[in-house]
Amino acid sequence: MITKNSLVLYKNQIAQVVNVEGDKFLIEFFAFVLTNENIEKIGSKGFTLSEQKVREKDILLLSNELSSTKYNLEKITKTFDEHLNEKIQECYELLASDFSSDEELTNFKIDFFELSNLIDSSYNDEKAWNFYNALVNSFEFILTDEKPKIVFALRSPSQIEELKQKALSKENEQKNREEFLKRLRQKKLLPEDSIFMGDIEAFALGKTDKSKTLKEAGFSQTVEKAHKLLIDTGIWDFTKNPFPSRWGLSINSAKESLPSPPAEERLQIEQKAFAIDNEWSPDPDDAVSFDGKYLWVHIADPCSTVMPDSTIDKVARSRGATLYIPEGASRMLSEEALSDYALGLREKQGGGEKSFALSFRLLLDENCSIKECKVFKTCVQVECITYGKATELKDSPELKPLFDIAKKNIERREKQGAVTINLPEVHIFVDKETKQVSIEEVKSNEAADMVREMMLLAGEGAAHFAFENQIPFPYISQERPEQIVNDLTGLAGELKAVKSMKKRSVGVTPSSHSGIGVGMYCQVTSPLRRYCDLIAHQQLRAFLDGRELIDKNTLLERVSAGDEASIACKKAERKSFLHWTLVYLLQNPDWTGDAVLVELKGNSALFLIPSLAQQTIIIPQKQLALNDVIKVRACNIDIPNQKVDFVEV
Repeated sequence: MITKNSLVLYKNQIAQVVNVEGDKFLIEFFAFVLTNENIEKIGSKGFTLSEQKVREKDILLLSNELSSTKYNLEKITKTFDEHLNEKIQECYELLASDFSSDEELTNFKIDFFELSNLIDSSYNDEKAWNFYNALVNSFEFILTDEKPKIVFALRSPSQIEELKQKALSKENEQKNREEFLKRLRQKKLLPEDSIFMGDIEAFALGKTDKSKTLKEAGFSQTVEKAHKLLIDTGIWDFTKNPFPSRWGLSINSAKESLPSPPAEERLQIEQKAFAIDNEWSPDPDDAVSFDGKYLWVHIADPCSTVMPDSTIDKVARSRGATLYIPEGASRMLSEEALSDYALGLREKQGGGEKSFALSFRLLLDENCSIKECKVFKTCVQVECITYGKATELKDSPELKPLFDIAKKNIERREKQGAVTINLPEVHIFVDKETKQVSIEEVKSNEAADMVREMMLLAGEGAAHFAFENQIPFPYISQERPEQIVNDLTGLAGELKAVKSMKKRSVGVTPSSHSGIGVGMYCQVTSPLRRYCDLIAHQQLRAFLDGRELIDKNTLLERVSAGDEASIACKKAERKSFLHWTLVYLLQNPDWTGDAVLVELKGNSALFLIPSLAQQTIIIPQKQLALNDVIKVRACNIDIPNQKVDFVEV
């Protein structure tokens, strides 16, 4: 019977009944506090007493005597009998000897108080908590669910042996882990220790938000610390790039297979078109030609098969864009979209094969303003050439008109306030086997400028086409900078121009794009690698086919989702390019390069290193003017924290 001052179990901890109030019991027990790190006892002696009203079903009687005074709970919790476990084993052997089979033995049950008195005849209530804990944690006895009483059953010898082996294994496991943690602190791991580093790897890759191992070893829980530890212990090579994973991006291309395009009527383009790009570019998604009257911009046509809100479309939306990092490309659409003539613009060996395209036919006036834009589903023969080759052929009958149009369009856009920025660019290549890095400056050439102008004209023309035909469309705009004055030349002027620009916006209402210098604009030239372009193509194709268009609200929701994902791609790309730049500098310790002063910052100055496309703060050894050049070398290269110091040579 539970009365005032009785010792009871409440949530498997000791408590004492302070008072009985009808069918409720006011109990006093030790409370614990949950902190950010762990559960720890509080109070001057490690405990704090708390009171709680409970019902009889919530507690179990732990005392067998009636006490007229309160027990000292703190004293009871500290009562300890060093020989208790031996006494429990002896009691078990005595009880077990009465049974001839394991079945009889394990079916036997005994009350806690009776069992306690068998274990030790001097048992009393002040020893109850100690006895209860010892029995619950013993190998020989198991607590049963016989509420409202505390009842134990006996385990069989085989069960006891199994528990002992598990305990021994756990003890060895704990011992091994302590030895591992010691080696981890010293950063001297054994080969077999790699199995314990999984949570540190997951944390460094951004797959978890904490690491138990880092905490146990006493290290700060930052991804940079985890990254450094993985390098220092040899689990990761210093070339390991964790940044795509940290941004939640896959390094593998989309796997969803694209269905074959439907049989449909297409305009046959007899004139050959030129797909012009860098020699290392694997994405043939646009080609251009001029037929004497019209400028044609032919774009890959994946939306012949990628339907709005289909599984493939949703995957592309979740990716936002193709991820381009020096190790390779992780594509928004599957790899087959590039190799299929029906989806990408390809050049067949020997010629003759035509590719499916969504083509923009532009009629331009003498100043290169767009008088008319029409959109067609086409078949076109494509020849792939590099920027260098196209520049060599710029005066050929096929390409000269394109270069002339580009020149006029640049003049038109600049008159309308376009801002052309030419900051250094580099191409970083990583050998997949050796992980050796090479960095090559991307030289500007006329062909690259020409292709850029063709793509801008296609985007401008598509925006006009969509607006004229009332097609809900993802228009891209950019507000004019508040102050455009730029009296600087060289790289210093280019950087100042960049800093003056405002962010672009994507919406369903056309507005001017001040950076490009056009009244309305959209992106339509890369549906294989940008989701915004893909959904624009879906709208254009739906209009051409007479199908239902995506409404403005839904369009904006999908574009926004794709844009958010593409921003993650851009951030991961930036981090990845810096990572491999630092790897390159470690692999080339004797590297030196030119640094151009682009901005003064008090005693220090901001320099741009063209051969690396990187910026750095340096305190010059002498007074310099903007665009002056110094020679620098790299030191203090810190890959986990993505830091490097450049010092003047």
